[in-house]
Amino acid sequence: MFSYGDGMTMSSKKDAIVNMGGFIALRDEALFREASTYNIMFEGFITYGGMSGRDMNALAQGLYEGTEFDTLDTRIKQVAYLGQLLHKAGVPLQLPFGGHAIFVDAKRFLPHLPKEQFTAQTLAVELYLEAGIRAVEIGAILADRDPITRENRYPDLELVRLAIPRRTYTNNHMAYVAAALINVWERRDSIKTGLKNCARSTYYAPFYSRSGENLVLNLIPCQLIKLIAEQLSKTKKIARKLFFSGLFYFDLLPILFIA
Repeated sequence: MFSYGDGMTMSSKKDAIVNMGGFIALRDEALFREASTYNIMFEGFITYGGMSGRDMNALAQGLYEGTEFDTLDTRIKQVAYLGQLLHKAGVPLQLPFGGHAIFVDAKRFLPHLPKEQFTAQTLAVELYLEAGIRAVEIGAILADRDPITRENRYPDLELVRLAIPRRTYTNNHMAYVAAALINVWERRDSIKTGLKNCARSTYYAPFYSRSGENLVLNLIPCQLIKLIAEQLSKTKKIARKLFFSGLFYFDLLPILFIA
């Protein structure tokens, strides 16, 4: 397969089971040396790329373990388990299920919302409000604005990605995620409006944007969590206790990272 490619990149957090790390591989040596210059400027020398020895060892081990049949079999079956629970309830998904994530079709989930109101982002926010589950939008915000006209671009697909890290969650977690999204699915007609863009950075808008509906949701995590905590308090909803490896407390609100 690699004989047909000129280069590749890999973010290793999911498939290599590590906290940080990744790599770039290039066929052309001249291009590799040019890229290495930027690596030294922004990351570190090419022998470590800004990573500690411990992180490099973990990454190497994770790449080996990520090719083991039992590891792949368990991971794919867990993702499929989540997909089957949602599919059985009628939640619109992309089929067949992927190997690392479930993709929810937000356009079919919320067909009454206009694209200008960021359908997938609205669904991701609703899931967060429902159960503290953090998913990611794969739609108009990720597509970003046209670099010349600065107008929003609206892709054909508006998806919400539920990506599952390896060896982190149990099937009970998958059942919790499914139950939460099914709850949103059953009340989908009560979601009357989506979101509007209140502020946006010039570059990398998916990570530095503001959108809201009668309130401003700052997508920088700390401030977002504080706002959600206030909203949960106002509506007298209690965030359920979650058990998982990545637990952060801002205003005592736990969040489940599956983005």
